[in-house]
Amino acid sequence: MISEKYISAAESYKITQNEIGLKFITIDNRLASAKIALQGAHIMQWKPHDIKNEVLWLSSNTRYMHGRSIRGGVPICWPWFGAHPTDGSFCPHGFARVIPWRINEVIDLESGATKVTFVMLPTPEVNRQLSYQFNLEFSITIGSSIHLDLKTTNLSEQPFLIGEGYHTYFQISDIENIEVTGLENKIYSDKARGYKKFTQEDQIKFDAEFDRVYLNTKDTCVIHDKGFDRKIIVQKENSESTVIWTPWDKKVKTMVDMGTEDEWKKMICVESVNALENSVMVYPNESHNLIAEYLVQEY
Repeated sequence: MISEKYISAAESYKITQNEIGLKFITIDNRLASAKIALQGAHIMQWKPHDIKNEVLWLSSNTRYMHGRSIRGGVPICWPWFGAHPTDGSFCPHGFARVIPWRINEVIDLESGATKVTFVMLPTPEVNRQLSYQFNLEFSITIGSSIHLDLKTTNLSEQPFLIGEGYHTYFQISDIENIEVTGLENKIYSDKARGYKKFTQEDQIKFDAEFDRVYLNTKDTCVIHDKGFDRKIIVQKENSESTVIWTPWDKKVKTMVDMGTEDEWKKMICVESVNALENSVMVYPNESHNLIAEYLVQEY
């Protein structure tokens, strides 16, 4: 994991705004480029300069709207993962991905990477959905790898329980031409089969809708992509669950923002999360950090 001192305020970024006022920060340093939406602190693009193909998948018809999540990239799921446990009117996967964040700091590192730190802005919508006080900070280090650190601090007098995750969409050559390793012999809860639990026997391959929460696993996952002649390595810390998801051809027809007819075949979600029985209790005046790092190795 990345750990180093900064050398200066960053000179490798700019802030842009679209026609409806959504803001974006674009990074272009000597190692990589990236684009992040301030709504949701949502990483839309990240690509090392020495890698041929895009690393993150972004739908060609995602909707850039106030209060709506972006389809693709790295949505932040917080403070719950999946549907709200008691109120179905609340935003699935929590509100962190659909409200504004503030850029707190942008700095250049000795390695040539750039570190951007965001803080979630309090809004009436947040206050409506949560009864406890907190601080949420998200740091992204953009270089030849990308390092994510979501820090939850409990500012209230009582402990609270959170579900969380990086719902990351990775760009691939073809869903039927990849496999995912690192979850062999792990127990998973299968959403497609009523959340019943099974054991993963071998590496993961895909030929149908796939939506599984692998439990009690801290292990690194690897996406092996023969078509792109590369592998994507997904490392994590303080994450006890991993979600693997592809909608496949029938479900994707119910999702209006998934791009062209076959665009879904070019993505796979490998998500570093804490969900179900791996949800996290955060105690008063304590913090919890969800950390992930993505690396790409071409053959």
